[in-house]
Amino acid sequence: MPGAVSLQPGPIALCALKPRLLLGLPAPILIPFVGDLTKPARTTSPSVPDRVVASVRRLHWSPVTMQRVVSMVARLGLRGQPLPSVPGRPLSGSQDVLRRTPLYDFHLAHGGKMVAFAGWSLPVQYQDSHVDSHLHTRRHCSLFDVSHMLQTKIHGCDRVKLMESLVVGDIAELRPNQGTLSLFTNEAGGILDDLIVTNTSEGHLYVVSNAGCWDKDLALMQDKVRELQKMGGDVGLEVVDNALLALQGPTVAQVLQDGVADDLRKLPFMTSAVMEVFGVSGCRVTRCGYTGEDGVEISVPATEAVHLAKVLLENPEVKLAGLAARDSLRLEAGLCLYGNDIDEHTTPVEGSLSWTLGKRRRAAMDFPGAAVIIPQLKGKVL
Repeated sequence: MPGAVSLQPGPIALCALKPRLLLGLPAPILIPFVGDLTKPARTTSPSVPDRVVASVRRLHWSPVTMQRVVSMVARLGLRGQPLPSVPGRPLSGSQDVLRRTPLYDFHLAHGGKMVAFAGWSLPVQYQDSHVDSHLHTRRHCSLFDVSHMLQTKIHGCDRVKLMESLVVGDIAELRPNQGTLSLFTNEAGGILDDLIVTNTSEGHLYVVSNAGCWDKDLALMQDKVRELQKMGGDVGLEVVDNALLALQGPTVAQVLQDGVADDLRKLPFMTSAVMEVFGVSGCRVTRCGYTGEDGVEISVPATEAVHLAKVLLENPEVKLAGLAARDSLRLEAGLCLYGNDIDEHTTPVEGSLSWTLGKRRRAAMDFPGAAVIIPQLKGKVL
């Protein structure tokens, strides 16, 4: 998933854990571990399955191991850079002009060390060390700016038809306000990107995909919209210009519940709802994240993003965290990163993401690359 600087120590794909977490299978230990398994799990929210808690416990790094990751960051040369002035928030830009999220000045004011990532200027860390930010997320909760990710809405009666023509998942089976991780694939079976698709109760699909694939994903969806429209289809696409804040950690529900009227106990993993958050109306809150902890992603109007971030930081449980911590957290939890662990030359089967293939879609073989992927799935590798 998006929003992380790659810190992977070698070419080993780390995608194998995600399906095992969801299916209840043993988690492979593919990354360095120097932890104490006798310590209680850091994740305590009932919305996080016990198998996720156990996996994070098994994979939890000690500060010694985390120091190794910090040295890796240094070797990658992630240093702050002076940035050109870029007014507004354009949807695309040239290689030498970095896009800025609505919280850019907020990051600078809080000591954010800004780096270039996927065409955006984002904080790699703040005044706290990478190690401290990582461990704070495991013990309390941290606030990440993931506004660089592409947010879109698919409207119209043929919205499911459009999405299922591009992804491997069973979108039609999603209940109102339920979401799923899915994959854009090509005719060769390769993964073009991973994304989260939510079937909202407002009558549209809410889609979040990777910043590094922004232009590619947008063009893919727009081309399919035009194709269906020419055939008389009822479908449309809207780019959502909201900011996106990820609040991650075991105390997330405790922090957020004070600012919402909805009962967060009724918002389980991979479900979503529009609600007022600390006085900001029109926020879409989704119970998800990419750290291995309980968490939410809040799609908030861009003009209210700084206000919401400030209110959340008034709670001593919450600290800001950047790309470095986000990547080590997802790495520790065994979650794959597009462009690093999977890409257009990796099929879902090869990336241990077969669990994203909907049962109905497997039988129908009606998604891009099915002729390659299904034989692999059955052990008849092409």
